[in-house]
Amino acid sequence: MNLTDSIQFLKGVGPKSAERYQQLGIFTVSDLLTYFPFRYDDFAAKPIFELIDGEKTTIVGTVVTPANVSYYGARRNRLVFKIKQGEAVISVSFFNQPYLQNKVELDAEIAIYGKWDAKKMSITGMKILAQVENSFQPVYHVMQGIKQSALVTLLQAVFDAGVGELITENLPESLLQKYRLVDRKTAVHDMHFPIDESAHHQALRRMKFEELFYFQLKLQALRLKDKALAFGLTIKIDEQLLAVKISRLPFTLTGAQSQSLREILADMASPYHMNRLLQGDVGSGKTVVASLAMYAAVQAGFQAALMVPTEILANQHYESLQELFPEFSVGLLTGGMKTAERRLLLAGLEDGSIQMVTGTHALIQDAVNYQSLGLVITDEQHRFGVKQRRVFREKGQNPDVLMMTATPIPRTLAITAFGDMDVSIINELPAGRKPITTRWVKHEQLTPSILPWVADEVHKGAQVYFISPLIEESEMIDLKNATDLFEELTAFFGDKARVALLHGRLKNAEKDQIMLAFKAKKYDVLVSTTVIEVGVNVPNATIMVIMDADRFGLSQLHQLRGRVGRGEKKSYTILVANPKSDGGKRRMQIMTETQNGFVLAEEDLKMRGSGEIFGTRQSGLPEFSVADIVNDYPILEVAREEAVAIYQDPQWSEKPENQLLVASLTEDDVFD
Repeated sequence: MNLTDSIQFLKGVGPKSAERYQQLGIFTVSDLLTYFPFRYDDFAAKPIFELIDGEKTTIVGTVVTPANVSYYGARRNRLVFKIKQGEAVISVSFFNQPYLQNKVELDAEIAIYGKWDAKKMSITGMKILAQVENSFQPVYHVMQGIKQSALVTLLQAVFDAGVGELITENLPESLLQKYRLVDRKTAVHDMHFPIDESAHHQALRRMKFEELFYFQLKLQALRLKDKALAFGLTIKIDEQLLAVKISRLPFTLTGAQSQSLREILADMASPYHMNRLLQGDVGSGKTVVASLAMYAAVQAGFQAALMVPTEILANQHYESLQELFPEFSVGLLTGGMKTAERRLLLAGLEDGSIQMVTGTHALIQDAVNYQSLGLVITDEQHRFGVKQRRVFREKGQNPDVLMMTATPIPRTLAITAFGDMDVSIINELPAGRKPITTRWVKHEQLTPSILPWVADEVHKGAQVYFISPLIEESEMIDLKNATDLFEELTAFFGDKARVALLHGRLKNAEKDQIMLAFKAKKYDVLVSTTVIEVGVNVPNATIMVIMDADRFGLSQLHQLRGRVGRGEKKSYTILVANPKSDGGKRRMQIMTETQNGFVLAEEDLKMRGSGEIFGTRQSGLPEFSVADIVNDYPILEVAREEAVAIYQDPQWSEKPENQLLVASLTEDDVFD
């Protein structure tokens, strides 16, 4: 048996089972060995004086009362008995598991796994353990057709067959010794079958370092590759023309905007390839800075392109660029264009007559060719994967790349996580932008209190967003859905307000039509899902009502809140939620306390972790198997320092101690 063998040929795995395992990402024996548990159940028994109220634990004691089952309702029942540990008598309850009665014998020792209640000196049982040995047990993500027990049995069989001995080391001995890391073979085994919690901790520590270290190595490799390819494209900035353009803007740039623009222009003017992340809070004016950079590129004789995630945004940027730069030819390219329009646009990009272009991912399709692409900007960069951005970069002669995000990320984390990028931050709002009042109300306050107030504001000329997390009713989740909300609001307002419905299942043309009609004040109230989250600008919209707000993360709530407060009038955000969890309540409180996106980002990172902050799979960050760039930030920082140190030596790849790294890195498509 080899690590590269298909799991289909393992005992107990046939073609059908192999297909199910493949849906979990397990194709080979190596994939199986590195399919790690997402948590471990610790069934180790503890004396009751060590227990914490509410924790899940195992208690061992002697049964001192018979087990009785009492029935209530049609299908509900409760099994109760008492055990004794030392001098303490503990009440045990099992709900809806009457069959366990036969496993409870008077005067016999028994091990109960369940939730401890310190006040009542009782445990709500989850299972009766046959034995307490092997108390630290792995729990895997599985799917229908694959049981936990089957996966564990398969893993055990592979290790018993000696395949674990084929696992090779991929870290230099110097790092193993410096950080006292266990070898890879031991770590992989102990991720699945640790003899105790200490062994698991050492294995997890090793695998986290390995993941984060290789992540940083690849980022540093990208950074060096960018610099190596950078020569040959220098954009000469006409400072005088740019200064005149800035002076004619209907507003004054903030200090943070000016500083970010200086950093971007310096990158463009240098012979090195720009790879910069521009991040700023909602409404901080990132788009203006990006537009001025596009202006500088076009003045220097290059084309500039701006890629955004939706057609609505592309249209909005198209109009904005036309208004800002009437002296230039501006194009719009989206998937929904007519064939004739598309043909003309492609010809204009290829012959250079179109100097600026904005659009969706259609900008990077094979048929699109540019005459002299000098600057590429991606808005909401976490919506586009690394490979998408790389294709865009290859459309020209290694054009400068600027990425933007309105998801504020703490600077230290941004620099470390996006190690292949420089970071500019706009952390102040334009002068005159009024703060948005945010209130949290319960669902039962909506109809008697909030809706009459909204109706009054609409009568005064306000426009209102109502946001729902679902499009249609779900039997699984009881949330206020968009279609029902639309019908309820239509009935409530009657002829006092014009109500529209917008959601992701509509065709792009329909979405654009509704959004443009709302912007033109043909509707007073827009019921929508989160498709309006990013960038859409309706200055007259002053009220944002978010239904079931506790179902959103802080960053998304902040993004939604940023859709209002864009005009001269006072604006409001109403969070409608009855959160049951402490986390949900905390999010509502934080939203009412601060409008600082960076403060919210810190809290969001703590509460939700990195995966959701950066966006899933499209983030440019890998799907880590065991590491987390938030909770494991100290390890990430150490890994970054070691990766930087290695690449500082131009001859690093030729040294014997680094050959393990060379072999592992060249297998990755990061160098494609």
